[in-house]
Amino acid sequence: MSDQQAITSSTLGADLRALRKARGLTLSDLGDRLGRSVGWLSQVERDLSAPSITDLRHIAAVLQVPTSLFFGQAPAPAEEAGHIVRRGARRPIGSNAAGLIEELLSPDLTDDFEVVHSTFEPHSEIGETVTRPTQEVAYLISGRLELTIGARQFTIHPGDSFRIRGEPFRWANPHDKPAVAIWVIAPPVY
Repeated sequence: MSDQQAITSSTLGADLRALRKARGLTLSDLGDRLGRSVGWLSQVERDLSAPSITDLRHIAAVLQVPTSLFFGQAPAPAEEAGHIVRRGARRPIGSNAAGLIEELLSPDLTDDFEVVHSTFEPHSEIGETVTRPTQEVAYLISGRLELTIGARQFTIHPGDSFRIRGEPFRWANPHDKPAVAIWVIAPPVY
């Protein structure tokens, strides 16, 4: 595949716009960081211009998302597009660092929130405390998860849910089975 070819999601422009706005960036801000014109970015966000893979890598770096976020979604039938995400068509998100596998359950990133399927591999742990300007609610489907929110420590079991409101948090799965959770995050961070 040449660098000028871009095999992207069908919602690339809308996703880029949502990510840019969620980070409080104007077209001019993003253009300055990328060394690209506002006109070019505007065309990309309106799906009038297709960025190269190199452009997508640079955009992903500035927006602090994995480049894979812009790829990997199987095309949905026209009657389902924007409404249904089938199990095999979920977009991988995140970096898979520290043993966390994340998939976007939302059809795209244009809502005021995102829904994420998270699998915490056995004996995995986040490397550092995370603080995000978000409100997050999660529901544990299976496994167990050790969670620290602020100075409080919790063991989360299947059927438990929890909320994080811009507080520092850490997670660990020191157990022998994966822990699987559904997260709702507002505003979208991926």
